[in-house]
Amino acid sequence: MSTNIQAGMSTLLHVVEVIGVFVFASSGLVEARRKKMDLVGVFTVAFITAFGGGTVRDILLDRRPLFWIENYEYPTLIFIFCILVSPFFRQLRQVVTERVILYADALGLGLFSVGGASLAYAMKMPLFICVMMGVITGIFGGVLRDMICNEIPMVFRRGQLYATCAFLGCWAYLGLTLLGATELFAVISGIAVTVLLRLMAVRHDWKLPG
Repeated sequence: MSTNIQAGMSTLLHVVEVIGVFVFASSGLVEARRKKMDLVGVFTVAFITAFGGGTVRDILLDRRPLFWIENYEYPTLIFIFCILVSPFFRQLRQVVTERVILYADALGLGLFSVGGASLAYAMKMPLFICVMMGVITGIFGGVLRDMICNEIPMVFRRGQLYATCAFLGCWAYLGLTLLGATELFAVISGIAVTVLLRLMAVRHDWKLPG
């Protein structure tokens, strides 16, 4: 029974990770195309956005191999994705609106943050460290993306809540886990809290005090 539970948790985290990688890679691709980068630049920014947060998390947790090296098909698929999508970007821009990008980014934030916290919790890290690993996983890819694109990282601007949403979503996941909820319910709930808080922050212009 314990083996089945562990296998189920591993599968769940893998699914969360895969979706998060492609969501964040898409946001990196869009930003790179806005900056009129060529295919090399597009792939580089998409790669950094998708794998930056998880790489920093794995280094801090001394986890080897890094998650995208262990799952070497990830960067390969991102490369193919960039090649296939880049020629049609102008047509896609008519479909992929700012609202779609916002929803995708919020989803990626929730997926990566809670996935990172869950991984750290499985490694028996202290609760606050689990939350910080989740936040780092969720935001650091975007930080590196903005730096590469010569922008002040969004998370450091006094804009709508971003990292705070990840922080609270990770605590929601851990709280439910400690209360005995199933891993599936806790993960989905933590992701939902993060995504909803982020969307509400944008809608109602929620900001931290200056």
